[in-house]
Amino acid sequence: MDQILRTKSMQMTTESEFHSALDASVSGLKNLICDQLKLGLARDTETATPRDWWISTAKAVRTMLVERMLATQAKYYRQNVKRLYYFSLEFLMGRLFSNSLYGAGVFCEVEEALSRLGLDLEELRKEEYDMALGNGGLGRLAACFLDSLATLDLPAIGYGIHYEYGLFKQEFRNGYQVELPDAWLNYGTPWEIMRPEHATEIQLYGHVDNIFDNCGNYVQKWEGTKKIIGIPYDILVPGFGTQTVNYLRLWESRASEDFDLEAFNRGGYDEAVREKNHSETISKVLYPNDKTEKGRELRFIQQYFFVACSLQDIIRRFHKNNTDWEVFPEKVAIQLNDTHPAIAVVELMRILIDDYALDWEFAWSIVTRVSAYTNHTLLPEALEKWSVPLFQKVLPRHLQIVFDINAHFLEQVEARWPGDLEKKRSLSLIEEGEPQMVRMAHLSIVGSHSVNGVAKLHSEILRRQLFADFNTLSPGKFNNKTNGITPRRWLLACNPRLSTLITSRIGDAWIKDLEQLQALEPFADDSEFQREFMEVKLANKRDLAHIIEQECGMNVNPHALFDVQIKRLHEYKRQHLNLLHILALYRRLLQNPDLDTIPRVFIFAAKAAPGYDMAKCIIKAINAVAAKINDDPRVNKRLKIVFLPNYRVSLAQRIVPAADLSEQISTAGKEASGTGNMKLALSGALTIGTLDGATVEMQEEVGEENIFLFGLKVDEVAALLEKGYCPEEYYRNDEELRAVVDWVGSNYFTSNEPPGTLAPLRDNLIYQDPFLVLADFRDYSDCQQRIDLAFRDKAKWARMAILNTARMGKFSSDRTVAEYAREIWKLEAVPI
Repeated sequence: MDQILRTKSMQMTTESEFHSALDASVSGLKNLICDQLKLGLARDTETATPRDWWISTAKAVRTMLVERMLATQAKYYRQNVKRLYYFSLEFLMGRLFSNSLYGAGVFCEVEEALSRLGLDLEELRKEEYDMALGNGGLGRLAACFLDSLATLDLPAIGYGIHYEYGLFKQEFRNGYQVELPDAWLNYGTPWEIMRPEHATEIQLYGHVDNIFDNCGNYVQKWEGTKKIIGIPYDILVPGFGTQTVNYLRLWESRASEDFDLEAFNRGGYDEAVREKNHSETISKVLYPNDKTEKGRELRFIQQYFFVACSLQDIIRRFHKNNTDWEVFPEKVAIQLNDTHPAIAVVELMRILIDDYALDWEFAWSIVTRVSAYTNHTLLPEALEKWSVPLFQKVLPRHLQIVFDINAHFLEQVEARWPGDLEKKRSLSLIEEGEPQMVRMAHLSIVGSHSVNGVAKLHSEILRRQLFADFNTLSPGKFNNKTNGITPRRWLLACNPRLSTLITSRIGDAWIKDLEQLQALEPFADDSEFQREFMEVKLANKRDLAHIIEQECGMNVNPHALFDVQIKRLHEYKRQHLNLLHILALYRRLLQNPDLDTIPRVFIFAAKAAPGYDMAKCIIKAINAVAAKINDDPRVNKRLKIVFLPNYRVSLAQRIVPAADLSEQISTAGKEASGTGNMKLALSGALTIGTLDGATVEMQEEVGEENIFLFGLKVDEVAALLEKGYCPEEYYRNDEELRAVVDWVGSNYFTSNEPPGTLAPLRDNLIYQDPFLVLADFRDYSDCQQRIDLAFRDKAKWARMAILNTARMGKFSSDRTVAEYAREIWKLEAVPI
């Protein structure tokens, strides 16, 4: 329908003809929505609930997208094109409704059709559950990339897991995080398409026998295995301003034999469904707690399950048009999004040498030509390792192949560094110890033709420090691809007021080419544009204040500075540094009620991993301090703290447009990139941050005068750690710091709880402080004082905010994906 309207509008010569076609399109959509309500849901307009209307509207839009998807896939098949396959354990998609409307090109038409039905599109959007199949930046980046791939007409499929429960739903009880199931599929979703005809079967456990095959060759055979079925579900991903519709394919685990009727008939009811329940556990939950051996085994199986299913799917598709394995790398590119899919290197090797009897060297050349690896972390503890005993139990044949790959690789190491056992030890895929461990990052590097970081600084640290010897061995393999975000979700959809204002001045080309925002720069000194820009910000802040009142029962002043830190709760992201500054402000105000400070609302939103005790202690500390400050009439007109529960994409889309200040305060050298920094700056928030991750490049783009920087730099962090960091010295030598650290660790904020509730946080800071919070506190506090002064100058603040928005063009995921396609995947656009 959108294509028909577009074609008609091109042929029209009068405005009346255009409006007539528009009216016909709206009427057609109205009828399509009503048909879906009646025929799809068996409801009528009198009894339909808001959710019924939302589902009907979503299905109507999906109908249009399906037609485009079929045309897209048909052209890919006819032309036998090369495709990208993006492997990611996470896809943090959020809500799909608005982006699907924009992608289909019918947002305004659907809004008008619903209005004629007496419905409000904004209200219907609230009926959608977030598709929270991710934990943070990794999964959100994958979702942004899917949007950009389709918008750039690049043939691609995303592969992941169809989790029954997404990342947990978070509640606060007495200030503590409580995790509840995120049952996003309880009422189904209109966006997915089940594809049982493409079900795959994978193997687990068993043993390896050495046998002679029918040709007399001595081979390894994986036998006695347990079979698991993978059922694919497709989520359509439309491009913006194009006819391309790609898809995300998610795998759900099923038992190969659902029901044991014999056991049931003899009264073994639990036994009858045991196999079914066990098999379906694989796709049950995103990131099961891996503190236990069972949890680690399940997580390992999850990773193998989705890559094994996906590789079978890729090979099935390849064989539709091709028979020669030599052309496989010309038709297939696989991107490993972090180390979670690293087992794909081994599984593809197993398929080629065991199932297709390819020569080892030829098979390995295929694997390395199609595979590429993106590293997302600089934390050594976050680089995945799996124990050899676990490998032996779950994937015995794969362990043999890992050892074979390692033996071949160590021959290269020996050739480069003859007799250097230390080099072999540090580069080996196997970490010696009790037990031995398989290093998945090393496997990803060795098995890929490209290894990229996600910001210039991050990539440089990978080359110079974390993987320096690998870089020496294969210097052309390492490269940088600075992350980006999709402007369709993170400006057009989430900040419609600002989008409208921008378009009124420079047109709408920025939606597909974010560099066009540079045309806003001349307006930064325009007082009228400054006024309009800040009115948009104030309106967004009022919207967020309403949400805060609904969620937290708290009234906040929208004219106060909204100081925002929204991201995964981790010590290296240093939410506790923010908290110490809040306590310092609180203390100053108590000791000097006449202190001249701007009013601030500190806004947090974050989830801590269920097994991460210190992160959960930080959440408790923030909530405990918030309860005290928010209830203190001496300061609560100038200082408030909000911790919004259950952080998710849809909540981020309401916070981002309202932020004045963006907290990007990780320890320098610990954040790979960060994309929250980009989202907030794009909507005109100013950044306070360290020179870490992509914030370094943001400073280069927006200018040092339009960002607030503080703290130790990467080389200074390294020098301090090498010298021997003693946090207790900072604690002793700074009276204010000592006071607030002791304060938070006392029972002052937890008087109704057992003594020492927050003492672990205090002790961690004084005696360990692994992320240098105390070392950076004073500079951070001084920087916040500069922000206090800057916010008072409304014209200056508006100018800085406008320039932040105008200079975010580099940080579009369209730019990032285009670089991947050109330099790594060798992938060409296929316009539909």
